[in-house]
Amino acid sequence: MDDKPDRRFNNLSWKQIQSLDQVLTEVIPIHGRGNFPTLEIKPKDIIYIVKDRLEENGITVHDIRLNGSTASHILVKQNGTSYKDLDVIFRVELLGEKEFQVVKGVVLDCLLDFLPQGVNKEKITGLTLKEAYVQKMVKVANDHDRWSLISLSNNRGKNVELKFVNSLRRQFEFSVDSFQIILDSLLPLFSSPEDMMTMESHPTVVAESMYGDFQEAMDHLKYKLIVTRNPEEIRGGGLLKYSNLLVREFKPASDAEIKSLERYMCSRFFIDFPDVSEQQRKIESYLRNHFIGEEKNKYDYLMTLHQVVNESTVCLMGHERRQTLNMITLLALRVLGEQNIIPNTANVTCYYQPAPYVSDRSFSNYYIACGQPQLMYQPYPLHINMQAGMV
Repeated sequence: MDDKPDRRFNNLSWKQIQSLDQVLTEVIPIHGRGNFPTLEIKPKDIIYIVKDRLEENGITVHDIRLNGSTASHILVKQNGTSYKDLDVIFRVELLGEKEFQVVKGVVLDCLLDFLPQGVNKEKITGLTLKEAYVQKMVKVANDHDRWSLISLSNNRGKNVELKFVNSLRRQFEFSVDSFQIILDSLLPLFSSPEDMMTMESHPTVVAESMYGDFQEAMDHLKYKLIVTRNPEEIRGGGLLKYSNLLVREFKPASDAEIKSLERYMCSRFFIDFPDVSEQQRKIESYLRNHFIGEEKNKYDYLMTLHQVVNESTVCLMGHERRQTLNMITLLALRVLGEQNIIPNTANVTCYYQPAPYVSDRSFSNYYIACGQPQLMYQPYPLHINMQAGMV
């Protein structure tokens, strides 16, 4: 692969700039918990305010970028690409704990600007704003990576994710989500809404592919091809994202190479999440965050993940592999139950070994509770073979 610097970049067309402008000017509701009001936020407004406040507080901002699936959606719309979270990267200097705290304080303080008129802001603290509007906060500080993430809550899954990056060794999972659109040339327009862009008069907006070759990555996106490199460098191996791409009808660019890559993906996933309960929590979190409004796709996703794990896992003992496959199968059955889709029992075979206490005559095989209990996997040997014929 040719990684010459100029091959990583490309200028957006006028049509792409228009699409970018629509994304940045769309009002995104940030939903408050409890009695806190909903904040109506335009991405361009919070980007400009956060940058301005960071610099006022002595934080150097090198540039600001729109990242991941949102950037991919802007670059290529015709193949049905969509996005959930709005992922914005601020490339900043984070030299120590002080800078991390400044960043957190700046973001929380900015939220005050978006509270509706009439709200008394004097007694609202940063901790209160965090509890009301922040879905998650992440801080990473080690030899290779220094970054933090503040995700603002949206009940429909379109969270505003503000990421502050000093260094990040791996910035993409697959070539199709490796794009970053540099927003700095648009910043003057953010502060002057009366300035309108036209086809004849608009700033040059540059995009970069962190994969390396912009045009090659664009071809992968246009033709829905799955390509990555060194998946063992990705936390979780990219396994969950890979299964998602397969469900969305992306195809491996190389059938021969992908089998080797799948083994690396599975190995890294099980290194990062060695316990089956950790695996379940990670998969459930992925379903919540990436399939909002797509309930019918969850079953296909889980069965696709099941197939990849079944065919490409080489790093687990046999019983560990069976535990993981059983857990995924149970999640898939729960999804069917939530959708009131009942499998044809003539085509479902369950093999199980009862727990020792089942031999106790006082033990009841069935316990009916009010409401649907949360499914938690217990590592008893359970094997469910599901054939065609689901109804």
